[in-house]
Amino acid sequence: MNVILPDGSMLSVPEGATALTVAETIGRRLAKAAVAARIGDRLVDLDTPVHEGDHVSIVTLESEDGLEVLRHSSAHVLAEAATAVYPGTKVAIGPAIKDGFYYDFEFPEPVGEDDLARLQEAMERSIRAAKPFRRQEVSRAEALQLFADEPYKLELIRELPEDVTISVYRHGDFVDLCRGPHLPDTSRIPAVKLLSTAGAYWRGDPDNPMLTRYYGTAFPTKKDLDAHLERLEMARQRDHRRLGRELDLFSFHDEGPGFPFLHARGMRVVNALLEYWRAEHRAAGYEEIKTPIILDRTLWERSGHWDNYKDNMYFTRIDEAEFAVKPMNCPGGILIYRSERHSYREFPLRMAELGLVHRHELSGVLHGLFRVRTFTQDDAHIYCLPEQVEDEVVGVIELVLRMYRTFGFDTVHLELSTRPAKSIGSDEMWRAAEQALARALDRAGLEYQLNPGDGAFYGPKIDFHIEDVMGRTWQCATCQLDFAMPERFDLEYVGEDNRRHRPVMIHRTVLGSIERFLGILIEHYGGAFPAWLAPVQAVVIPVADRHNGYARAVARDFARAGLRVEVDDRTESVRRKIRDNEVLKVPFMLVLGEREVEGGAVSVRSHSRGDLGSFSRAGALELVLGESAPPVVPAT
Repeated sequence: MNVILPDGSMLSVPEGATALTVAETIGRRLAKAAVAARIGDRLVDLDTPVHEGDHVSIVTLESEDGLEVLRHSSAHVLAEAATAVYPGTKVAIGPAIKDGFYYDFEFPEPVGEDDLARLQEAMERSIRAAKPFRRQEVSRAEALQLFADEPYKLELIRELPEDVTISVYRHGDFVDLCRGPHLPDTSRIPAVKLLSTAGAYWRGDPDNPMLTRYYGTAFPTKKDLDAHLERLEMARQRDHRRLGRELDLFSFHDEGPGFPFLHARGMRVVNALLEYWRAEHRAAGYEEIKTPIILDRTLWERSGHWDNYKDNMYFTRIDEAEFAVKPMNCPGGILIYRSERHSYREFPLRMAELGLVHRHELSGVLHGLFRVRTFTQDDAHIYCLPEQVEDEVVGVIELVLRMYRTFGFDTVHLELSTRPAKSIGSDEMWRAAEQALARALDRAGLEYQLNPGDGAFYGPKIDFHIEDVMGRTWQCATCQLDFAMPERFDLEYVGEDNRRHRPVMIHRTVLGSIERFLGILIEHYGGAFPAWLAPVQAVVIPVADRHNGYARAVARDFARAGLRVEVDDRTESVRRKIRDNEVLKVPFMLVLGEREVEGGAVSVRSHSRGDLGSFSRAGALELVLGESAPPVVPAT
């Protein structure tokens, strides 16, 4: 019989052949590297039979599919280890995830980080034993009997539709409820490492039992694993929560869980960031507005948030009427648009807002500045004519990329998300909108990934994913076309024909959440902000108390020039002051001793380059000013 390979060629294999037979027929090297296969769109085990006309591709560890199979198999080995090391352990679920895997357990005794080594050792014993993974299809009754002592598996089995084929996988004495596929045997796990543990509610519901989750990762080679562990260590050292404390940027308190407190130094960074944001938006033709954070319930009903988002909102009552704290800025901005009549001559009309929003998040998902309950969103809404949409989207793309390059985010991945199953608007409107976004991306000369069915219910969108120095990606900016709000709020403009028309509404953000973006920048720079963003751009360090007067005079020069400067006049040694300010990652230290005072000079030390030598006061000011201005990134 013949099967079809990925390049479209036909391959003859004997009746009864499996996916492994296909690999062996192609070549010994491929057969040795094979870990799974795709038959049509199904990811399957290598011992799965193939049939006449099947499209077959062989999966190796070097592919995304191969990594998923490797990591899922590693999760099974972790569960085997947990149940062997701690008899009586109840197993829950253990999927492959981005960069690794996890498994949730209910242990008969307390376990934690200290047990990582013990579980790792048990996993490695199983890997050395080369235990085959065997798939078995069972009836519902057999499955219930097989997992009679596993309450979490029983719950999953009882929820399965009647027509679903139930399969289990065995390796050694361990058996798990699983769709698969898996590696041929445990020895095919070349490099695995348990990383950490955390608490996790069963199925993410705080009303359910708290389980213990173990995280791990696995890679095709030890070299790949070591490189990943090195990145993780870098991420640990750059953790914005730790650096935020050390650099005195922000804090969290029990009195406001999930609500960040920005300290004076943190606000200096944010204000520098927002000054740059405002300058870029003024140059791009945006007008800044501000809307209230509390608005009447009827507004949120009209916008659709009441029906679709109220579980994530906060509420209050004023004069017996129900109000909501805004989770998004757009309805308030629309009220400003509706406060006066508009002509086509005004368009495009670009309104930007640094709006404070509140969203209710479960305590279990809060994570430093990355997941909070209140944040400032750098929103903007563009009202334009249909024929202006493409130009406006190109303008948004250029603004986003230019601003990202300013922060050193030179690698940006773009996704175009199209109409979801649940949506509003006609086919023609969606087709036109999707084509406009695609043409804008093509005009900008950018590659993008199509993300079918992941648009907002009111329109398609472009998402921007930045890549930091550790290779992690973050989705911050978005550009969305909206059909719903203009209809819901009866937005109009007077056209050239003196008749009333609906404007097109574009939602967009660049930085997203300012607080989250601050967290990203802290980790991207490792706390060593470029001078234009640093909370303290220069610190003046007098050698002795008698030099304090001269130090304050130098600091005044720098402050009057608009620089953020401090004087470190503590009664500590110069070496201690320099070391402490190095820890604080201050870009410039201006050291003043007897020679500098007598000569009206300044000795300049750079955090990144060390001692730069002696300068006149004017020369030192010129140097620091020159390196403290936001970089000018040309439009492309």
